[in-house]
Amino acid sequence: MPTAPPVRRRMTIGPMNLRNILVPLGAVALIVFGFSAYGWAGVAAVVGGLVMWALLHFTRLVNVMKKAAKRPIGYVGSAVMLNARLAEGVNLMHVVAMTQALGELLSAEGADPEIYRWTDGTRSHVTCEFRQGKLVKWTLERPPADADTPAQGA
Repeated sequence: MPTAPPVRRRMTIGPMNLRNILVPLGAVALIVFGFSAYGWAGVAAVVGGLVMWALLHFTRLVNVMKKAAKRPIGYVGSAVMLNARLAEGVNLMHVVAMTQALGELLSAEGADPEIYRWTDGTRSHVTCEFRQGKLVKWTLERPPADADTPAQGA
């Protein structure tokens, strides 16, 4: 009786973010350069610069989160203006800094892509899709105009 050939299973690994490799390698390279050029004083200077860089990013993150904590989740002043200011490839923290509010999470927690929504006072909303923390697409949806309401304008 012939037997079936063994099933080959491939392990798939998601796309790798090169920043996870290049930033630490760059930091190590700077430390090695500092040591080779100036000895331990060079290492101290490079490490001091790296700590300052990390503190600048941490301070920005804390300031963005402080502002976002003061506003309701998923609220933005104008969804139309947010739609005009969005650009593909920006990270979630940049969008939170623009809206000054955390977005309303629509996707399952921890799922990729992450989908967030920001709504303004006129019930217009912008729905943003983030893959690996970067904005890939967004849509603006405006509520239908009521027939009873007169058109605004001069």
